[in-house]
Order: sequence, then structure tokens, then C-alpha cells
Amino acid sequence: MIAVLLALGALVYTAWLLEVVLPTGLDPVRTYVSELAAEDQPFGGLFRATDLTAGLLVLAGALWALRGALRTAPREPWTLIGWGGLVLFGAATAVDSRLPLSCAPTADPECAARESAGLVPAAHTAHAVSSSAAMTGAIIGIIALTVAARRYGRLPLLARTGPALVALELIATGWTLASVAAFQAGGDTYALGAGQRLQVLIVAVWLGVLALSLARERRVPQARKDGAR
Repeated sequence: MIAVLLALGALVYTAWLLEVVLPTGLDPVRTYVSELAAEDQPFGGLFRATDLTAGLLVLAGALWALRGALRTAPREPWTLIGWGGLVLFGAATAVDSRLPLSCAPTADPECAARESAGLVPAAHTAHAVSSSAAMTGAIIGIIALTVAARRYGRLPLLARTGPALVALELIATGWTLASVAAFQAGGDTYALGAGQRLQVLIVAVWLGVLALSLARERRVPQARKDGAR
């Protein structure tokens, strides 16, 4: 069930890919992913709903897994830290969906000017905090559970593919942070949107790999049990 929850969460977390077919009016290379869910955007309600759903699915799966790890693997700190990170990611993503931007600052110069002057709702600041918390939790989970898979000899698929995904995630995160800093300093976005979309896509892919790894781990003991009959 944990694998199912995480797999569904990963799938819904990629709902922003609908911008390929929906007339959002936002440039995916330059704009924040969260601007799709801004209050003044035509499909804002849809993307807020998918963010909430994704967050709750991952939160439920991570809490379930953390509870089990506390009982069966209390001496595996990387496992506990990893699931704790995903709990933070899921909870913060759900909260983030309830704190939408009022407008799209990278696409609307007037919105950017109001944001710089502090004339936008407090939700903009709260959204920045919840978004940062969500990505921090995701990165903690990605790194810690990948380390756990390799150190404790579990989840071989994650142990093999996890390090490459960790490296890609850190590169995408560095790109995103540098672009955000440049934009907030009054410069260009430097393909901020592309960097952030890569960042969240890797999170979703990693969650999918984790879900598949958990499903395979569950099938192996069952196959051994059936073979022993």
C-alpha cells in the first residue's frame, strides 16, 4: 500500500506537465511551476488541487513507512531520516497548495513590482517558506533513503539508480536557486522555469523508483514463501 500511495503521489506531482496541452499563457522556460496555481491564472484551481492531492498521498505513504521503520528498523538512522524528509515534503506540499500566489511575478511586470514593494498578500511570503520546506524535505528524503538502500543492502533498484538521481537533483536545485537569486536581484530569470521543472520532475521520478523498489521488495519475500510450500 505504501508503494501505491507513493506511486500515485509521484504521478499527480507531475500534473504541471498538463501545461503542454493547456493554454496557460505562461512560458515554461521562464516561470515558476507554482505560478500555474496562482489565483489569477485560468487553471489555478486545477493545479492547486493536484498539488494538494500529491502532497497528501506522499504524506500518507511516508507516515505509514516511518511508523513501520520506527518499529522494525530503529537502528537505521538513514532510513528514519529519509522517511522523515518525505513526511516534511508531503505536508509542506499540501500546505503550499493552500497558500497560492496572487499573481505570476515572472510573467507579469506589475506583479513583480508589487512583490518587490511588499504590496502583495502575505501568502507570497508564506508560499516561499512552504515551497522551500517542501523541496528541503524532498532532498533530505532523496539523499537519505538512497544512502539507506546502499548502506543497509535493501531496495536494489533504488541503490543502483538513486545516486544518479541525487546528482541530477542537486544540479537542478543549484540551477534553480541561482536563477531565483538573479531574478530577485532584478536580473533575468536565466531559464528559472526550466531548472525548477527539471528539479520537480526528478523528485517525481525518484518517488516512482522508490515506489517500484518497495513493490519489488514486497514481492520477493512472497515469492520465496510460495516456493517453500
